[in-house]
Amino acid sequence: MQSNLPPLPPPSSTTSNQKPPSVSVPIPVAPPLSSSGDGRPSIASAGFGSLPNTLTEPVWDTVKRDLSRIVSNLKLVVFPNPFREDPGKALRDWDLWGPFFFIVFLGLTLSWSASVKKSEVFAVAFALLAAGAVILTLNVLLLGGHIIFFQSLSLLGYCLFPLDIGALICMLKDNVIVKLVVVCVALAWSSWAAYPFMSSAVNPRRKALALYPVFLMYVSVGFLIIAID
Repeated sequence: MQSNLPPLPPPSSTTSNQKPPSVSVPIPVAPPLSSSGDGRPSIASAGFGSLPNTLTEPVWDTVKRDLSRIVSNLKLVVFPNPFREDPGKALRDWDLWGPFFFIVFLGLTLSWSASVKKSEVFAVAFALLAAGAVILTLNVLLLGGHIIFFQSLSLLGYCLFPLDIGALICMLKDNVIVKLVVVCVALAWSSWAAYPFMSSAVNPRRKALALYPVFLMYVSVGFLIIAID
């Protein structure tokens, strides 16, 4: 029995071998790398990759960067500026090299001013300042203060800068009246520098408990500056 349906057309070679049209996808291009001050491209500034490795940089570049940070933090702590009322912004890039230098410098100045037992004077001054900074920081934390431990150490160390200047002047001017005036000015300056940071870190009702030990430590340092001869 024959079918009356027409035969199927033979498959076309062109249709069987035809490939679907390809769609071109644009390749994303990374933003250009910005250059640093020395002409080298900086990846971290564009938001790609990690921070540049500082282990292979020259020693002089590291020293310049640390000195620049110390000067910047010193200006933020002991000189009038709009960030004094916000400790988080003022010491966001805190360091310990600056406080260490100011503690050692004050100890050396007091030891040079002493006529006898210079090494013992330096040891007492260094221990008083280092242990005092740690105890004052723990006191703020125990009072419920919101401050980073090493950030507080950095702050208290930078506040010694006025006392360093006062100790240097008293070493050059051996006069009791001059020493009293210089130490009083340096003591007021150091207390003024530490006040906004330490007071804003604790509850207002506990502000006196946090500030009194700081003032007492600075008074002790001032007494050493006047008494050592």
